[in-house]
Amino acid sequence: MTTTEPTTSATADVVLIGAGIMSATLGLMLKELQPDLTITIFERLDVAAAESSDAWNNAGTGHSAFCELNYTPEKPDGSIDISKAIKIAEQFEESKQFWSYLAETYQVKELTRFINHIPHLSFVWGPKNVEFLRKRHAALTQSPLFQGMEYTENRETLESWMPLVMHGRDPQQPVAATRMDLGTDVNFGSLTRGMFNLLQQKPGVTIHFHHDVEKLRQKEDGLWRIKAKDLATGEEKKIRAPFVFIGAGGGSLPLLIKSGIPEGAGFGGFPVSGQWLKCLNPAVIAQHHAKVYGKAAVGSPPMSVPHLDTRVINGKQELLFGPYAGFSTKFLKQGSYLDLPLSVKLSNMRPMIIAGLKNIPLTKYLVNQVRQSPEDRLAALREYLPEARAQDWQLETAGQRVQVIKKDEKEGGILEFGTEVVAAKDGSIAALLGASPGASTAVSIMVGLIQRCYPQQSATPAWQAKFRDMLPSFGHHLSEEPQLLAELRAHTSQVLGLTETAPAAR
Repeated sequence: MTTTEPTTSATADVVLIGAGIMSATLGLMLKELQPDLTITIFERLDVAAAESSDAWNNAGTGHSAFCELNYTPEKPDGSIDISKAIKIAEQFEESKQFWSYLAETYQVKELTRFINHIPHLSFVWGPKNVEFLRKRHAALTQSPLFQGMEYTENRETLESWMPLVMHGRDPQQPVAATRMDLGTDVNFGSLTRGMFNLLQQKPGVTIHFHHDVEKLRQKEDGLWRIKAKDLATGEEKKIRAPFVFIGAGGGSLPLLIKSGIPEGAGFGGFPVSGQWLKCLNPAVIAQHHAKVYGKAAVGSPPMSVPHLDTRVINGKQELLFGPYAGFSTKFLKQGSYLDLPLSVKLSNMRPMIIAGLKNIPLTKYLVNQVRQSPEDRLAALREYLPEARAQDWQLETAGQRVQVIKKDEKEGGILEFGTEVVAAKDGSIAALLGASPGASTAVSIMVGLIQRCYPQQSATPAWQAKFRDMLPSFGHHLSEEPQLLAELRAHTSQVLGLTETAPAAR
């Protein structure tokens, strides 16, 4: 005999779907802006930050455009476009300001231990790439955001910056690097869990782990009805809310499609998986203290830019290289192989087909990555560590990312790399799609989302004052105000403990 599990029903001012960095940031911001808001959070897994936000599922780079060469493309005339780099650098400064605000306001030590000082380096070889890096450095250092960035082709200097990268390298090979000492390594999993712990202590906040959102639909009264199932007991929970945020990483697209909002029509997703080589030799790990980013292979997605990273995870220094891209039809690391086929609908079929046809080089690149042997991966590592030994490295699976495919009037369908907020016209629901730089810019993304979905409240003197309290640079362009930038950087570095000259295993 089949038994029907009981259904519980409730109301909330806000429903957050997904317990990652985006939901944590939005939830805390909304409670700071309006403390009496009630918030309900649903997470499919049994802990927060277990997918894209988890430490081993991302590079842990505080993406500030210091070292990521794909943020500074070369124009057809040979000049360097630094507009995206400036935007991302400003956004990361906002993230540090918000994290500092939380650390100071709530005196929670865990909200400073997630971030460590690690210099950011860009490294290239070959005459053409050396010339590109030289031009990039000259362009970036015109902005106050990148003042202090060093450039060198001197091999002795390079050996002092990154000895492992230079040991055993062909002395005739033209090489160059830039170094920005203000770089950071961020454990976004630790940060997210710390933020949720803080959020749970606030009145009116309820978190349901191990709950899968099965339905969400807006009714005539403007309220959203959300139905979630407890995966352990089978019990269903129904809740009504005037605002819903879908921040479920790769799981956001299927939920956006389920919402039925016109703004979500035509969106599709292209999943890209990743792997790291993790160093097992403590002697090797101890010799490297930097994040070293190179140039991506032709046809590869931005998330596949090769980099050799010092990490500090749970108080222990680590070293990884990658990512090696791959392909899976899953939208989440712990998702289903049916995720991609089930996401194809009449509304997004054409954009997905057109985008696929226009990105055949990417498809070929992913196929080649999937077919890589251990020897192939070691060869890629040795481009950055010439003396790398296979026995010192172990292959680990990284997180799953879903790149955005959307309709385009001219192109028919385009594949985008980055993050995109899709919101209903009435501001009652919003979803975050995409990947990098993602977590590093979560604060600015959520501020923009709040202003978009709560336009009247955001314009009030009370909310404006609180925005400035949380983000002292709110309303300013730090790229145009070097004095303010210097003051805020000094403050956030002091609060977050970023004054060390080497990674601190705190």
